[in-house]
Amino acid sequence: MLFLTRYVGQKIVISDKIVIKILNVNSAGHVSIGVDAPKDVAVHREEIYKKMSK
Repeated sequence: MLFLTRYVGQKIVISDKIVIKILNVNSAGHVSIGVDAPKDVAVHREEIYKKMSK
């Protein structure tokens, strides 16, 4: 697993077509992210993905 430190406004590039942007980090440590991916790439929260996989 790769661990990264990012700040608000910074991005993580996964491929030419998938980019994750850090939008906000609040005082409780919750992180808001934005995912920019093509419409044919499914993006789900883990708990939703697990329910769909059953």
